[in-house]
Amino acid sequence: MPTSDTLVITPTDSLSLGKTLLFAITGGLAVGNLYWAQPLLMDMATTLNAPVQLMGTLITATQIGYALGILLIVPLGDSLNRKRLIPFVMLCSVLALLLCGIAESFGSLTIAMALLGLTTVSGQLITPLASELAPPAQRGKIVGIIVSGMLTGILLSRSISGLVADTFGWRAIYFAAALTMLLLTVAIYCAIPAQKSKSQGHYFSLLASVVTTVRAYRSAQITLLIGALSFFAFSALWTGLTFLLSGSPYDYSLSQIGLVGLVGLAGALVARKAGVLHDRGHAYQGLIIGLGLAIFALLSTFFRPNSIYVLLVAILVFDVGIQMLNVLNQTRLLTIAPQARNRLNTAFVSCNFIGGAIGSALAGLLWNNGGWQPLAIACVSAMVVALMLVIGSRKWLGAE
Repeated sequence: MPTSDTLVITPTDSLSLGKTLLFAITGGLAVGNLYWAQPLLMDMATTLNAPVQLMGTLITATQIGYALGILLIVPLGDSLNRKRLIPFVMLCSVLALLLCGIAESFGSLTIAMALLGLTTVSGQLITPLASELAPPAQRGKIVGIIVSGMLTGILLSRSISGLVADTFGWRAIYFAAALTMLLLTVAIYCAIPAQKSKSQGHYFSLLASVVTTVRAYRSAQITLLIGALSFFAFSALWTGLTFLLSGSPYDYSLSQIGLVGLVGLAGALVARKAGVLHDRGHAYQGLIIGLGLAIFALLSTFFRPNSIYVLLVAILVFDVGIQMLNVLNQTRLLTIAPQARNRLNTAFVSCNFIGGAIGSALAGLLWNNGGWQPLAIACVSAMVVALMLVIGSRKWLGAE
């Protein structure tokens, strides 16, 4: 395991464009590892002679593993040497990918997928590191680029895995991802600057300090709640869209639904620019704009859910608004307590995960009890609560 020391940043440290793009690509591939399996479940069931109804367990195992990785590994970024920690975690994910590729039974694949989720948290270690390396005047811009890379990884991973599996079989994507991750591990090790030692105490006290750090900063608590509400709406909307587009009047196939999802790439592109608002002192105004866009988009779908043109525009506007919120919230959080960036990032991702999980679960319930309208109302309600929270917290959110 890496030794107990951590990064000490000097004010002159900065990130070149090449390193920033390397961090963004690495984060995108890491988070993409969580989604390779989604379009491959039927092929996996056939190969492994497993019941189709159990295949969703693979996704659940990956998500549980990822949640544990966020809680148990990411806080170590405030205690261990990240020049060793991040490549070490990436090498572990290489091994997990290989285990997925060679799995010969449903049980072994489930374990491998859980290990993949646990070890594919390098993107969440890279983001706080990049925030520290970035010049203060460009911190939001650089965080935005890296978040954009991770969002792109999420959106493209399903399409890429389907294309590779159609040609070479489902195992090939895991071998290809393992090789790519191995090459990126070498590049990341070379890109991270040398570090000096700085102890943060025992491991369990470090984990406990995630909660105490959040409790110490009112602005962090507000930011985490806004993030959870936005991811509630985000997950509920995208889960509900699957139900909407698979039924009448659309009756879309899975591949067609996947193509609709690519509209979300616009959100990733805007995320690359949203951080500039933070750098220029307009983060508060950016939150208002992002929430306004999300609410407007959701309301438009409430009145015209059966128009694909309205739906596509609404998806685009909604994703732009949500990703603005995501980048601005994360950038603010990473500036609150420089000595605890990884722990605050752990809290941020965990709260988003919880909000998203509740949104996904509630989407199915709302759909079965009224269809699209009640689901849209729930999403709008979450965004209105977030907007009221932002307006009522001007002094905590640094409004000018």
